Amino acid sequence: MQICLCKLRTHQWCFLLFNVLLFHALLFGADFVEEYLLQPKPGIYTDAMVAGVREKARKLDLSDARENISFEYSIANTEACRNSDLFLLTLVFSSAGNVSQRDAVRRTWANQTLIEGFPVKTIFFLELSDTNAAHQELQSESEHYGDVIQAHSGTEAFPKERMVLALRWVITFCPLARFVLLTKDSVFVNLPALGSYLLRLHRHPEDLYLGRVIQEDQPNRDPKSPGYLPPALYPAKYLPEYCDDTAYVLSQDVVRKVYVASASVPATVSTDVFVGLCAQKAGVSPTHSARFSGDKHIHYNACCYRYLFCSAGMRSHELERIWMDLEQRGGRCSLLKTYYGLVYCKAHTYLDKLLNPH
Repeated sequence: MQICLCKLRTHQWCFLLFNVLLFHALLFGADFVEEYLLQPKPGIYTDAMVAGVREKARKLDLSDARENISFEYSIANTEACRNSDLFLLTLVFSSAGNVSQRDAVRRTWANQTLIEGFPVKTIFFLELSDTNAAHQELQSESEHYGDVIQAHSGTEAFPKERMVLALRWVITFCPLARFVLLTKDSVFVNLPALGSYLLRLHRHPEDLYLGRVIQEDQPNRDPKSPGYLPPALYPAKYLPEYCDDTAYVLSQDVVRKVYVASASVPATVSTDVFVGLCAQKAGVSPTHSARFSGDKHIHYNACCYRYLFCSAGMRSHELERIWMDLEQRGGRCSLLKTYYGLVYCKAHTYLDKLLNPH
């Protein structure tokens, strides 16, 4: 009888261990596989078009843009990066009416000027206001905070134009920023974790296009859709790998390369696909990190949020609640607590998605 009980217990432990391993494989397996596989390979630029884009980017001079600034930006804030050798510039895309969301970002994760002693800065990039009154309010906001850029065009209907104007502003007025993070006002960004990661890169900080990489996404072939990409313009079955536009990082040289390549990329595609197509033409491959959430809203856990780079779909009150909790807790999380936090937030995120698919 004792032998049978021991065997039964052994089977139970094996079954429990199997389920634990399966649970962790489901939670983390895809992230580990992607982290290993989706790494850029060293480029040999034999393609004449790629070599041409890279050479033009190296020699790019936008000094004339300063003279024509009023034609492209109604609010330019040309002194925002003056005398500032920035380590990381964060460009947050926002809409004119999202005042409370911008204020929440300012009071929370963007309220940082140094990461491990290196200067960082956050700027909001907006499209043209609908009314003159809205523009006047935005002008007052800009004068008060000094962190608003408004393009004359580049509305939601023209994402390529808005992105090109944003990149042009960075190249013209923030050319010394080593890295540029592009994100949205509905995203929580963990600047200390991201900055620490960038500081410890085991590679030269060039050709960096870092984010949550999308693979084997098919072009939109629906002629009635605003994102239609006809086979004549892009015949391939799959789009090139690109980073989800919730949050991603470009090194300064890639900002220039994407800008130069943008002239030959179709205007109808979404912003993230547009940047991916430009990067491909410049011979730049995206680097994947599972610490970017993509478009997922990650269930909150303090140690999980101290490890991840971002979480999407955050309203102003949630940003402030989470930031207050992180500030009150202070300090760092141990390896064990970080591990538990990741298990907790990933499991709850998947459950939330299953229970609320829309």
